[in-house]
Amino acid sequence: MILEEINKANVQAFKDKNTIVKDIISIIKSKAKLLEVEKRAKGEQLTDADIANLIQKLIKELAESADNYKKVNNIQEVETIEKQIEFCKSFLPKTLSKEEIKNIILSLDDKSIPNVMKHFKTNYAGSVDMREVQEVLKTI
Repeated sequence: MILEEINKANVQAFKDKNTIVKDIISIIKSKAKLLEVEKRAKGEQLTDADIANLIQKLIKELAESADNYKKVNNIQEVETIEKQIEFCKSFLPKTLSKEEIKNIILSLDDKSIPNVMKHFKTNYAGSVDMREVQEVLKTI
């Protein structure tokens, strides 16, 4: 499970005294705990797909922060955030290429937009960018 890998990385970060990694792990773990509480209230379990989505959202937030720091010319903070983004990406599953997405869409019986999007959301959550799915679907 992704959270187990994150916990192992947390232990290693403490051993290495790597504050950059410790900080981002702290954020991931607290967001994951909040998500777990929400899921438990609905009677659901926290899955790797949920954690992957959480990390993808966090990466987007970090990228926005980096852009803002670039605007005010704070290069040191930008470098820190970029290291955190790379660390976060290491926990995400391999993303599908446009060619792989196209092949999956072509193998479906119903190629309507809602059906294709639902298929990718349920079967490939965390390993595909839904915008890319839409782009590929428009070319078919």
